[in-house]
Amino acid sequence: MQDQPPVTDTAPRDPYICTKILPMDIQSVLKTLGIADTNAGVMIGKESFGSGEIIDSISPVDGKRIASFSTATDEEYDRAVAAAQSAQKEWQLIPAPKRGEIVRQFGDALRKYKNELGTLVSYEMGKSLQEGLGEVQEMIDICDFAVGQSRQLYGMTTHSERPDHRMYEQYHPLGVVGIISAFNFPVAVWSWNTALAWICGDSCVWKPSEKSALCSIACQNIWNEVADANSLPAGLSCIVNGRANVGEAMSNDPRIALVSATGSTRMGKAVAKAVAGRLGKSLLELGGNNAVIITPDADLKMVIPALVFGAVGTCGQRCTSTRRLIIHESVYDQVIQHLVSAYGQLRIGSPLDEANHVGPLCDQAAVKMYLDALQAVTDQGARFLVEGGVVDGEGFESGCYVKPAIAEASNDLAIVQHETFAPILYVMKYSTIEEAVAIQNGVVQGLSSAIMTNNVRESEYFLSCQGSDCGIANVNIGTSGAEIGGAFGGEKDTGGGRESGSDAWKAYMRRQTNTINYGITLPLAQGIKFDL
Repeated sequence: MQDQPPVTDTAPRDPYICTKILPMDIQSVLKTLGIADTNAGVMIGKESFGSGEIIDSISPVDGKRIASFSTATDEEYDRAVAAAQSAQKEWQLIPAPKRGEIVRQFGDALRKYKNELGTLVSYEMGKSLQEGLGEVQEMIDICDFAVGQSRQLYGMTTHSERPDHRMYEQYHPLGVVGIISAFNFPVAVWSWNTALAWICGDSCVWKPSEKSALCSIACQNIWNEVADANSLPAGLSCIVNGRANVGEAMSNDPRIALVSATGSTRMGKAVAKAVAGRLGKSLLELGGNNAVIITPDADLKMVIPALVFGAVGTCGQRCTSTRRLIIHESVYDQVIQHLVSAYGQLRIGSPLDEANHVGPLCDQAAVKMYLDALQAVTDQGARFLVEGGVVDGEGFESGCYVKPAIAEASNDLAIVQHETFAPILYVMKYSTIEEAVAIQNGVVQGLSSAIMTNNVRESEYFLSCQGSDCGIANVNIGTSGAEIGGAFGGEKDTGGGRESGSDAWKAYMRRQTNTINYGITLPLAQGIKFDL
């Protein structure tokens, strides 16, 4: 990997026209990140191989092939996990603060390659360049968080009921952590898991999405620089590219102590069933059907930008994207007027052009789901306030660019209950705060939620046990944009897992209770007598 100046785009900025990307720009980024035309998709440290299926990575930005990568055979998967097992046994013997120092160095390496990696995220996945750079910043932030956490892997001391006894809890490394990540956050989710898993004394095996696999190879190349500088065991970080069969192998593999899976609810249920069948541990971060409640006291200057970004950011392909808008009847017409006006100002085009607001969906399959959802909206009796559709013409040759849509709909419609990973926003009215919360909670997903209000009573009601049933509940900010330090995840069909902050580190460790008798007698618990 070589140091290169940041890639800049000097092409003219024309609304609704996708900015042309110069091949040399992208090639420069790929070269800096160590991405070849054809890449081995299985990596044990620097060692790379893979004799399975060859897959082309196609950019949704311009429809062009970026590069290709190979996938793992069953034997190659097994080899990677075995290497991770061996590395973990060595890694766990290093004191946690020393492990934190390694993660600190990885954070610095990410700073070095932030522009290039952020550009690759944007180009391979389709999110805006600012979001791509922001995703890499999340990686840096979780590394910083993990460094501090490495000195705070606290247990607890409690009092024994027996005289001359002491009792405490401590945490030990868990083992090998399997990470299954989704295409929409191709690097951040991996780092959320690895940064914490590493400081906890675990090794990691990563199965990235085949839709954004080049990002995984780039991340491994960056990590390898740190691993080499510190003579770390190769298996500490392994990548196993492939399709669903690799995730299935992880889920059923007793050598994988924890499977952390991010993706659809359908996928998560399959993972949970397989892992539970072997009594393993799983951490699930699945779908969302996130809502924002707009009260009569809401400040519309704050509301509209939050709503628009939440609904169209990443072209609606965030698990925290705003899907439903629940508006008090007294301000409904006003909010809709402002919202429709804001949508009319959106610029659709290349995500590498910072003048644009909305980039492409990730691939043609996502476009089909979007079109099917639009048809379902009509078939189920909802009414479009802003029409959707596919954008075509010069600059949109990939066929992945779509128009954000707004539909007036009832919460009980099947299409509203379903999470469509696309920029479709459903709006509806409410009369009382109790009714609004009931609508908000009236879906099977439970990830993110928000209320826009200056009314303290309503905000506190929303945050109470009677309020939002989501893992994330916000006041006067949108549903999207998780912050490192807070535990990220949701309830119900979202899976119940927590990543990133708070005490999420505990998922990557095993807990042990210790009782020490420092006396000269052997009293039993509960006052039991057992005299010989």
